[in-house]
Amino acid sequence: MARKKIALIGGGQIGGNLALLAAQKELGDVIIFDIPKAEGMVKGKALDLMQLRPHDGYDADISGTSNWDDVKNADVFIITAGIPRKPGMNREDLLEINLGIMKDVAANIKEQAPNAFVIVISNPLDAMVYAFYKVSGFPKNRVVGMAGALDSTRFRTFIAMETGYSVQDVTCMVLGGHGDTMVPISRLATVGGVPVTDLISSEQLKKIEDRTRVAGGEIVKLFGNGSAFYAPAQSAIEMAEAFLRDKKRVIPCASLCEGEFGIEDYFIGVPSVIGAGGVENILEFALTDKEQSELNNTLKAVKKTVAETDL
Repeated sequence: MARKKIALIGGGQIGGNLALLAAQKELGDVIIFDIPKAEGMVKGKALDLMQLRPHDGYDADISGTSNWDDVKNADVFIITAGIPRKPGMNREDLLEINLGIMKDVAANIKEQAPNAFVIVISNPLDAMVYAFYKVSGFPKNRVVGMAGALDSTRFRTFIAMETGYSVQDVTCMVLGGHGDTMVPISRLATVGGVPVTDLISSEQLKKIEDRTRVAGGEIVKLFGNGSAFYAPAQSAIEMAEAFLRDKKRVIPCASLCEGEFGIEDYFIGVPSVIGAGGVENILEFALTDKEQSELNNTLKAVKKTVAETDL
C-alpha cells in the first residue's frame, strides 16, 4: 500500500519539528514546502532528517521543495507559513501580513490537492483558519485550526507541574479563541480521574489558568525573537495522526461551529472528534453561566479578528 503524503507548508522551526515527528511516527512521506528563496534551507533540513532515519529505522521519505506541483494530492497539509510573533506584537498584529500568505496558500492547495485534510497553525489562528476555509471552499470537516490542542497541553503541563503528578494522568481542556481570552475549563480537569479542584486551591488554579492564557507570550518573551515550536508541532501531529489512522481522538481544535455552544459560522476551540472523515463531530456539553460568559467574550475577540480579514 502506498504511503500517505504529508505536506508541510512553511519550513521554519515548527515545520522542521513537524517533519521530524511525522517521520518518527511513520505517518507517511513528508514534503517540506517553502518559498523559492528558502528552498535550499528546506532541502537541507530534509536531507539532514533523511540521514537521521537509520538510527531508529524510520521508513519515510522526506524532501524539500518550493514547487507547488510537488505537493500534488497530498493527504494532509499542515500550514505554518507566515511570520512569527516578535516581542510586543500580539497575534492580531500579524494579521495583515499573514492573511496575504494564507490566501495564496489556500488557492494553491485547492488546485493541487482538493481532497486533503488541512490543519492551520499560522497566527492569528482563528482568522487564518477562517481565511483558508473561505478562500479554498473546502468543506468544514476538512479544515481545522491547531489551537485548543496546544492550549490544553500547556494547561495540562502547568497542572502536572503544580501537583507533581504524571502529566500522562492529567486531563483537561481549553475552549475558545487562540489568544488571551481563551477559556480553560478547570471544573472538568482531572488527575487520574480525581477533580483538580480537590487537589489545587482555587487561588493557585486561577494562577494556572492565567498562565495558560498567556503561555505563548511567555515563551516569546523568553526567546526574545520567534515563538514556540516544539509543543505546537506535536499538537498538530496529534491531530494529523488522528486523521491518518482514523483514531476518533477528541481534541480541542478550532472547528467551524454551526450552532454548537451557541456559536454560528466561526472557527473556535471546541472538543472535536478527528478521524478519517476529518472533523467528524463536535462534542457539546453544558457550560456554567460563568463559562458561557467567558466563551461569549472569546467569541467577540474572534469575531473582531475575522472581521478584519474582510472575507
